[in-house]
Amino acid sequence: MGAHRHGPSSSASAPDPEADAARAALVREIAARGAFTDPAWRTAFAEVPRHLFVPFFYVHGIRGYERLWGEDPDPERRSRWLRGVYADGALATRLQDGELVSSSSQPSLMALMLDALDVADGHTVLEIGTGPGYNAALLAHRLGGPAVTTVDLDPAITDAARGHLTAAGYHPAVVTGDGARGCPGRAPYDRIIATCTLPSVPRAWPEQCRPGARIVAPLATGLVALQVGATAHGPRAEGHFLHTPAYFVPLRGAYPAAGPLPHLGGLPRRVAGDDLFRFLLTLSAGALDPHEALSLWEREGRPERERYGVTVDRGRQWAWLDDPRGPYTWPLAAD
Repeated sequence: MGAHRHGPSSSASAPDPEADAARAALVREIAARGAFTDPAWRTAFAEVPRHLFVPFFYVHGIRGYERLWGEDPDPERRSRWLRGVYADGALATRLQDGELVSSSSQPSLMALMLDALDVADGHTVLEIGTGPGYNAALLAHRLGGPAVTTVDLDPAITDAARGHLTAAGYHPAVVTGDGARGCPGRAPYDRIIATCTLPSVPRAWPEQCRPGARIVAPLATGLVALQVGATAHGPRAEGHFLHTPAYFVPLRGAYPAAGPLPHLGGLPRRVAGDDLFRFLLTLSAGALDPHEALSLWEREGRPERERYGVTVDRGRQWAWLDDPRGPYTWPLAAD
């Protein structure tokens, strides 16, 4: 991997020793988890000021959501805001009718996903789900602003992200549009990363990739990493899930939403609440009866996420356990 750095194009903000110390502590915490195999990402997290991208966020309290913001005249509340910004947790950044529609992801999970993206100097990246713009800034720091395109459906989100990115000195292309359709006007891409969850892979994504590209996306409470290859009948994408669970705001737009889990009545409580079993149920998208799923899951030794994968080929896509042509496969609803 290359390690070329593309810092901000202008002075981001006045020095803030408290924020700098908090950011350094967060970077040490992420590094301790082993999320930085490419040292360029550690540099990016150390130098991109997350607090510029999250001028306020919401915490859930007894009386509903409470807003914490960086300009609060109460020093204790401002300190709570800054501690929250540089804690290793996801932050609710935009609500609509009481529902969460945008967030800033957990930094250690962002680092893991960026590392799994396996970028190199000269790569172009499409990000699906702009959020507050922090992830786009990390990508722009690593690859340079012209190499990065980020798409979000909501113009209020993209407008705010442009402002945050400009304040921090980064200038990727910020596009308002349906992320399921990608961004054909700036294709092809070497990498695609999504920061919103979805039940299957939109076919536009592999179609907008160069051969050899990589896609990292949340799917069914996991993270799948796909390699894209060229075939005589079009692009083919295939790969395994990463080991970690992942819960993101769903992709919004015309793309079909994930259906609810099937009723789990009659299953032992320890099984119905097991994260890996529920991952299998979500991934099989109702194709398996819960009792059938339980038999498979126990017979196969309660498989971890890494044993599962996804294939996208010839307008079809399916999930699988161990082998894309093996006995355990489930169709995923394509767009």
